Amino acid sequence: MQENFITGAEAVMRSLIQEGVDTIFGYPGGAIMPIYDALFDYTHIVNHILVRHEQGAIHAAQGYARASGKVGVCFATSGPGATNLITGLADAQIDSTPLVCISGQVASHLLGTDAFQETDVIGISMPITKWNLQVTDAKDIPDALARAFYIARSGRPGPVLIDITKDAQFGKLHYKYEKCTKIRSFSPVPSLNIQAIEEAAALINKAQKPYILVGQGVILSKAEKALLMFAEKTGIPVAATLLGLGAFPAHHPQYVGYLGMHGNYAPNVKTNECDVLIAIGMRFDDRVTGNINDYARQAKIIHIDIDKAEINKIIPVNVAIHADAKEALEALIDKIEIKNHTQWINEFNALKEKEYEVVIRSEINVKEGALKMAEVIHLLSEKTNGNAIIVTDVGQHQMVTSRYFKYNKRNGNITSGGLGTMGFALPAAIGAKIAKPNDTVIAIIGDGGFQMTMQELGTILQSDIAVKIIVLNNNFLGMVRQWQQLFFDKRYSFTDLVNPNFVAIAKAYNIESQKIERRQDLDTALENLLTHSQAYLLEVVVVKEENVFPMVPTGASVSEIRLN
Repeated sequence: MQENFITGAEAVMRSLIQEGVDTIFGYPGGAIMPIYDALFDYTHIVNHILVRHEQGAIHAAQGYARASGKVGVCFATSGPGATNLITGLADAQIDSTPLVCISGQVASHLLGTDAFQETDVIGISMPITKWNLQVTDAKDIPDALARAFYIARSGRPGPVLIDITKDAQFGKLHYKYEKCTKIRSFSPVPSLNIQAIEEAAALINKAQKPYILVGQGVILSKAEKALLMFAEKTGIPVAATLLGLGAFPAHHPQYVGYLGMHGNYAPNVKTNECDVLIAIGMRFDDRVTGNINDYARQAKIIHIDIDKAEINKIIPVNVAIHADAKEALEALIDKIEIKNHTQWINEFNALKEKEYEVVIRSEINVKEGALKMAEVIHLLSEKTNGNAIIVTDVGQHQMVTSRYFKYNKRNGNITSGGLGTMGFALPAAIGAKIAKPNDTVIAIIGDGGFQMTMQELGTILQSDIAVKIIVLNNNFLGMVRQWQQLFFDKRYSFTDLVNPNFVAIAKAYNIESQKIERRQDLDTALENLLTHSQAYLLEVVVVKEENVFPMVPTGASVSEIRLN
């Protein structure tokens, strides 16, 4: 028994190993120093990535979790270290990313005294975590971490924060670890309601113009194969939300495109023409619905979601299936009839042709003038066959990438969806590459977002992480500028950027880099990026005042989407 009499800090490390943790992203400081001291003896088991800012740590943990499907883990110290995690916690909460974040805290006798680097991180993070807990006694550490991992990964995933006081880290306990498999009154996976399945099947079987909308819930539940079987048996057209991209094969004849404010024309317009709408693992975000008063009012709506709070929250539904997406789809497959909706899909294809003629042709078949973002992403998609892990930041480049990259890889689309966090992509790509070292990981970033976390180039340097980086540089905060142009009379209030020499900065971090401005250099530049064995930064100067279309204006219906 004596050999298991250990410190709380040691208990943290042993518990993480029991949960299968192989990578931690973090930044040391005074209040978490005992845990870092314990980590020193486990570096042969656990890979610690020293970031340059705690926001970089949590975004990297997000990228790791999204690429691997495992729980991401990060460390931060108290006070500013812990508060620097807040943006990432909010991002992970809204995008359902499983994280366990461990913050150090001042000694328990100092709590509430405004001690040096003391912040009430539990109070601050409560609205943006799935669960949080402050530990003040070493003996409570194993149980806290066991519950943290169970809660983070079960049901609808999300972030958990465990705040551990310094005296709890130094304190001693008789260590015993038991993985958590259930918590009283917490039922993360609901029981499937067969009556609801039968009601849904009856609607689907009678439908003349049914329509499937898929979100990230399909990916999180590993329901891609079930979705494919369901779609092919019914013959129903399928569209994806931003975070649902990759859940259904991009080249499948039933795939009709990307939903949302800057999504494809057909899937937005046809939302208001379908007679049965089947929403799977998506939450009817405002960027998808537009004006909710005019959203799919003609349709019977079936909503499948593991989170009961999302059902009837925004759009009233006719059949609510509170269930895991995979389980629900597998149950539906047995009850649906084989159908063919070719004529209905052809209506989508006609609008797809219209979008191609009005928008796409001029964006990817450019002969003169400055490079366009779309032609860069289109060529990148072709060169990778859609098989890279693409990590996008937030802005115009994010929307263009979502439109023009044909995702064919599971967990190949990593982006900040619900929160829209600029600065997300670079650290998230670091985490994704560590999770999937044999995959090509490409961060696509605007010049504005890149400068929010570009200090993480130091993380790439120190840990030798072979991330590919494309900076699409228009010397503007492009998305804000587009809105200023369209809705604020071209009053470009503080969106014009004077940028540094990105190539020189990358080279200062020993990262091979290149800048191009000419169309004839694009093919070779992308080849250089993709074939280089280590990290590589490619800066592409693109049209300075380019707008992303189609676009659903704020307050408009999805059927009022503009092509120009």
